[in-house]
This record gives sequence, C-alpha cells and structure tokens, in this order.
Amino acid sequence: MGKSKSTNDPFEGLWKFFASIKLSVVLLLILAVTSIFGTVIPQNADPAEYLRAFGRFFYNLFHALDLFDMYHSWWFQLLLFLLVVNIVVCSIERLGATWKIVFKQKPAFNPDRFRRLSNRKTFDSDQSVTELQERFAPLIARKYRFHRIENNANGNGICLFAEKGRWGRLGVYTVHLSVILLLLGGIIGSRFGFDGYVNIPEGEATDVISLRNQNRRLKLPFTIRCDDFDVSYYDSGAPKEFRSSLTLLNNGKPVAQKDIIVNDPLRHAGISIYQASLGEMGPKAVTLKFTNRQSQMEYERRAQPGKPIDLPEGGGRFIVEDFRHADQFRSRNIGETFIGTLTPTDGPAQRVRMPVQFPEFDQMRKGQWVISVVDYEKRYYTGLQVARDPGVGVVYTGFIIMIIGCYITFFVPHQRVCIEISRRDNQTQIAVAGTTSQNKVGMENAVQLLVDKLKKLA
Repeated sequence: MGKSKSTNDPFEGLWKFFASIKLSVVLLLILAVTSIFGTVIPQNADPAEYLRAFGRFFYNLFHALDLFDMYHSWWFQLLLFLLVVNIVVCSIERLGATWKIVFKQKPAFNPDRFRRLSNRKTFDSDQSVTELQERFAPLIARKYRFHRIENNANGNGICLFAEKGRWGRLGVYTVHLSVILLLLGGIIGSRFGFDGYVNIPEGEATDVISLRNQNRRLKLPFTIRCDDFDVSYYDSGAPKEFRSSLTLLNNGKPVAQKDIIVNDPLRHAGISIYQASLGEMGPKAVTLKFTNRQSQMEYERRAQPGKPIDLPEGGGRFIVEDFRHADQFRSRNIGETFIGTLTPTDGPAQRVRMPVQFPEFDQMRKGQWVISVVDYEKRYYTGLQVARDPGVGVVYTGFIIMIIGCYITFFVPHQRVCIEISRRDNQTQIAVAGTTSQNKVGMENAVQLLVDKLKKLA
C-alpha cells in the first residue's frame, strides 16, 4: 500500500498564522493592556522618583521590563511590527476576491438573486417593454456607471443591470494601509529618532544635548545659540510666558533664527527645538546708587557681576563679586544680597554688603560712599527640548489616508440594482431591487427613490 504524502511547508504555516484574525485580536489586546502600564507608570521620569514610588524590588523589575520607557522598548516595538505584518498578510489574503469584484470587466449577473431580495418593489405600466427600456435606460445610465441589458429567462422581457461605487470595496484596505503607515511611522521615529534636552544660558551656545533616559550625549549638526531670554509672570508669581531668541549656526554662520515659545518650535534639518523650561542663573546686571556722605550727592551706575566700574567723582573702583539668595546677618535672614569690594583711591579695600530689601544697610559702614541696590536684572537659562522624528511624515500620510479610507468605507457603498421589465397579459410589470455592500436601510430608500422616478417615466 502506498503512503499518502503530507505537505509540511513552514512558509504556508507561517502565512496562515499571520493571516489569522485571532492573532489581530490578541495583539490588539496585548497592546491595550501594556498601554495601561505606560499610562499609569510615568515615562522617562527621574530614577529617584521611581525608587521612592515603587521601592527597590519593583524598580528593578520595571527597569528590566523597560516599563519606564515602554514605548521605545524592544518588545513593544516588536508587538507593533507583528501587528503590521498581521494586517499586511490579512489584507493580501482577502484582497484577491475583492480585486476580482472591483476590476472585473463583465461582472456576474444573476437575476434570481434580485428576485429574492426583501426590498424588491413592483408596479405595472401600459407601455411596451421596448418603450420602457428606451425611457429607463438614460435615467439609469445617468445615475449608475455600469449599465447592461439582458433578456430574462422567460423570454418575455428584459433585465437592466447597473451598479456604482464598485471601488468603494477598497475603502477597508485603504484604512488598513493607513494603520500600517501609522505603525511604521511610530517604529521609524522610535528607532531612528531621538529626544533630548539642553540648558543654554543667555548669550551662550552649544551643539551637544543630553538624550532623555539614555545617560549619554549627542552632538548636533549645528550650534544653538540663545541670544536673549524673556519671561513674564502672573500676579501670583507663576511664569506666564517665556520666550527664547535662538540662532542656529553652521560653521559659525547663521542658518536659522526664531523666537520660540511653548508649542511654537524652531525646525531645521528635520530637528525640532521646543521651549520646555527656564531657570535663574543669578543677576545679569545690577543698578547701584552711590551716595556721598559729605555732599549728599547721589549717583546711579549699572554694573555687571565680575566687572569693575569707576566710582563717581574719581572716588575709586567698585566690583560686584557675589550674589546670595538668602544672606545672614547676626543670625537674621536679610534676603537677597549683593556682595562687592570698594577700592578707594586713598585707602584700603572694603567689603560691602548690599541687601536688596534694606537699601540703608550700608550706612553702618564707615567711609565716603554709601552704596545700595536700586534694581537688578536677572539672568536666565532656557531649557530646550530637542527632538528628531523621521517617521512623522509617514504618520501624517497615514492620517490623511485614514480620512480618505474612512470616507470611502462609510460613504461610497457598492450598490447594484436590477430593473426587470416583463410582459404579462395586457400589462407590463416592472420590478426593481438592489443590493449594497453596506447600509441596507439606505439601499431600501435608494430603491424606493428609483421606483418613484421610473413610475413617472412609465
């Protein structure tokens, strides 16, 4: 006896595995469940916050599973890739039958199928079959793209078959393509993009950023210079708006310039620079008042920390050396205080303490000049988020295609109608029926509307 041959093609088994709808459901459920973890667990936060919130054991466990940067983890991207392959295979598996329907030159036509439809409607006319055919054909040809006339099975009449929206059956595959592009765009951005941050003081520049959650630095193809930084506050003291004037330099030459605020980034060479945060770096400049004890003459001078200025009346030189946010004097907090050195022309240098809140404080010191702070200008650094996402174009394309696909799927149904005209005794009977790929209620209304128009012609 001969043995039956069995085909164990591994490719065929793999194809059937990825062509399974059950696999789609399982992958979507896994992605949904894991996304809950990505929502509950803050992403890319400080490790100290994780240790404080979860403890050492769960911190090590979550870190091993990449739950602190889940959407960039290898296993999450693998799930997305498997879903892409699953959608592609499922679409190819079912596209063949749809392709034949959409692009077949002469589609199959079975009048018996239309005779069994529940939306079939009939009415009679005194005109002949030929006269009704001549009246009906132009109306059907205007409303439907395909038009065909055949004799019916009894030979006592004809069947007019028409359809429209055949390509609407491709709408679901257009949506599939958009989902694939969205997933691919996310994978491309995650694998080949970056997300970092940098703090730049006013007037300084850098071409190196720190990558978020990766403990390494990246050199940019250009230099970012912060020309100016401005911040406005609410009455409560909270920042209202902060603005950075940035210039991008390539080989020392400006290639881009823009004032950026939150949600209004500077984009260049595929890299986006966002305004993210701010911070104080001490005084930028201070306005000082010099009062001559003898003449009571007052003078104001603007000084920058670390740069000496000449005193009025040739009285020497003064330099602001330090700034303290909360200075102490005799165990009391005197608040923001500038520390400077006064070097008169005819005496030793003197240390000068100038509290901002107590302008008369320096009167306790002996000497020709009493020095106080009128006002000072703060110096800030701008906190920038620097990101590159090469998949964003693919994602935008996916969104556009998804909108088109949804419109085709929901508003371009494939409709087919059959108008059967047959002679019975001294009357001619007209029967109208139609099928649709979706929205059966809408098709019933369409059939009724067509019947009303045909009655007027009959």
